[in-house]
Amino acid sequence: MLINKHIYQRVGIFIDIPNLYHSAKNFYNARINFANLIEQVLDSRQLIKATGYTAKTEEQGERSFFEMLERLGVDVKIKDLQIYPDGTKKADWDVGIAVDAIKMAPTLDVIILFSGDGDFIPLIQYLQALGKRVEVVGFSETTSSKLKEMADKFIDISENPSAFLIPINKSQPNSKGKSKNKK
Repeated sequence: MLINKHIYQRVGIFIDIPNLYHSAKNFYNARINFANLIEQVLDSRQLIKATGYTAKTEEQGERSFFEMLERLGVDVKIKDLQIYPDGTKKADWDVGIAVDAIKMAPTLDVIILFSGDGDFIPLIQYLQALGKRVEVVGFSETTSSKLKEMADKFIDISENPSAFLIPINKSQPNSKGKSKNKK
């Protein structure tokens, strides 16, 4: 069921921070401009709640990044990074994001998922069965094609990188979205 977009819709935003962070960094050598991106996707609709999900990584600037999100009105949920014996690091929030979206669904008309992770396909199907509009925000290069297909709307950050990305250094992305200074 496709629900039309209008200004009276109640919107919940659920941000898979590591998913967007790694796509922006690896493809554009940039960070997400969350202020611009949230404003654009809301499109004058009523924000009920925005939540970002991430893990502590002890990277430089991490604390100021979380504070910036909180100033934008994003509730930041942080868990410890899991480090496995083989050195693999993981901070999986998929179940947490899904549970929060389902819990919030009765108070929302629109759920906006900032992630390209195909694991969210069953969540989208469930929310749409409840009559909710589900929009997905991600990078076309790293978003599951099935996720894009299932969403009522896909907002591609790659279509307007100058509006939604902040370069990490002076190198600019090339025409294929890859940094010129790729290692």
